Amino acid sequence: MPNILTMNKIAKCGLSQFPAGYACGDAVEAPAAIMVRSASLHEMEFDPATLAVARAGAGVNNVPIDACTEKGICVFNTPGANANGVKELVIMGLFMASRKVAEAIDWCKGLKGEGANVGKLVEKGKGAFGGPEIMGKTLGLIGVGAIGGLVAGAAAALGMTVVGYDPYLSEDAKAVLAQSLKLLDGMAEVIAQSDYLSLHAPLTPETKGFINAESLAGAKDGLRIVNTARADLVNSTDILAALESGKVAAYVVDFPTDEMINVPGVTAIPHLGASTPESEDNCAIMAAKQLTAYIERGEIKNSVNLPATALPASFGTRVCVIHTKPLNLPACTVNTRGGITYTVIDDGDVDTDAIAAMDGVLKVRVLKA
Repeated sequence: MPNILTMNKIAKCGLSQFPAGYACGDAVEAPAAIMVRSASLHEMEFDPATLAVARAGAGVNNVPIDACTEKGICVFNTPGANANGVKELVIMGLFMASRKVAEAIDWCKGLKGEGANVGKLVEKGKGAFGGPEIMGKTLGLIGVGAIGGLVAGAAAALGMTVVGYDPYLSEDAKAVLAQSLKLLDGMAEVIAQSDYLSLHAPLTPETKGFINAESLAGAKDGLRIVNTARADLVNSTDILAALESGKVAAYVVDFPTDEMINVPGVTAIPHLGASTPESEDNCAIMAAKQLTAYIERGEIKNSVNLPATALPASFGTRVCVIHTKPLNLPACTVNTRGGITYTVIDDGDVDTDAIAAMDGVLKVRVLKA
């Protein structure tokens, strides 16, 4: 039975999803799949037996996707599994961007030993830590997927007006989200209307540093930003300048960098967005189920590099082919995504060695029911 290599501590409830006979651990050999949370795989030499990598979380920056694709390795993530945990941190971030709660707590610690004077000192010093309420303010969301959608609903329930931008939303998703926010035509329009801004976009070459001096130029003075997505979505030099000038009043970031630590106006949180037992359990369970479906039946759901493919549960022999060029095959299922085609042949009489030798074929495997 297959070996599953765990690169981080994976919740037991997730590992228990694998059928009997699977071997899971951090030292297994010839793994059919890898489960990873935060460990970097960019320097890893993948075993020829490896069919898939599952990231127990949404972001896949720690996985070399192009290298995996070239080897015919399917890369999964677990979108939405940690969404509620991140949503709760975002809501806390809105409050912390408004009032200097962290600074106030640290200040209170310095009152130890003042005895009966503590009450007077509190009343005298509390004015330094006040700030606005979020009720009645406008929250802008850049990215309105699983997390952003939950944030929109929670913020609306707290009395905020919510606007957002996401070019990848389906019409069905737009209809659902219309109950809690107004979708706008572009990021600039969202930023211009926002009192608070929350980032929920993936880190890509197009989004890297997209919060910068240029994009902030149209913002209201005193904008408050919460970033639980990725540090590099925000240009560090420009955000520091914006804090200095007052264009940005507060920046709450869940991905601390050296430049952001101990800077007035910055609240740096040590990547706690998905650090809840519920999120870790949900991600592990989803990842394990996706890997099992792919290993045993060839099904693909929530892959970031191969096309989603639902397949019949019943089959005798199933041939799965990952390829980059058109092939003349007696296929029962063919799906394509980004130049990668996944062809599945059920109970057909095919020469798998001949298919493997075809130009553009990345991986061929045969499954038995």
